[in-house]
Amino acid sequence: MRIAVIDGHPDPEPERLCHALADAYADGAQAGGHNIRRLGVAGMNLPLLRSEAEFRSDAVPEFAQQAQELVGWAEHLVLVYPLWLGTMPAAVKALLEQTLRPAFAIDYSGKWPIGRLKGRSARVVVTMGMPVLAYRWYYGAHSLKSLERNVLKFCGIKPVRESLYGMVAHAGQAKREGWLAEMRKLGERGR
Repeated sequence: MRIAVIDGHPDPEPERLCHALADAYADGAQAGGHNIRRLGVAGMNLPLLRSEAEFRSDAVPEFAQQAQELVGWAEHLVLVYPLWLGTMPAAVKALLEQTLRPAFAIDYSGKWPIGRLKGRSARVVVTMGMPVLAYRWYYGAHSLKSLERNVLKFCGIKPVRESLYGMVAHAGQAKREGWLAEMRKLGERGR
C-alpha cells in the first residue's frame, strides 16, 4: 500500500510525541512492506487563504503542489497532530486549505459537490492534554468530527479511523511506549 504520513506538529523540537508517533507509524509501515512518503509541517511557511477567489485559484503555492502530489500518490493518509485550543494547529489547517482546493479535491461542477479523492482511506492521530473521555463526551470531539466529515469524507476519503491519546504531558515512559507500539502495529497493517 502507498501511505502518506503527515506530521502536523508545528514545533520542530524532536521530543514532541507527535513526531515519535509519526515515526513509529512509518517504521511499522515500512516493516510491513508498504511504500511510505512523509511530510512535516514544522518549519514550513504556510500562508493562510484569505478569500474564496484564492481557494478556487489554480495558482497553488509550491508546497501545496507537493502536498497534492503526495495525497494523489497515496492510498492511505495518516495525519498526526496535537489538539490546540480544541482543534488542530493553524499550520495543519492552512496546509489542508491550501492542498485540498476544488481543482484537486472537490468537483463543484454539478448540483452537488463530489469528492475527487475517492479510493483513499485515512487515520487521524491526535494527542491532547485532557483525558480522551473528556474530549469525546464533554466536548463532543467536535473538531475531530468536523475534520472527518467536513474535510476528509467530503473530499471522498473514507473510511477515516482515529487514534486519540490523552493526558500526554503526564504519561509515563511505559504508557508512551505502549502508544508507539500501537502506532507501529497500525503501520504494519496499513490501517
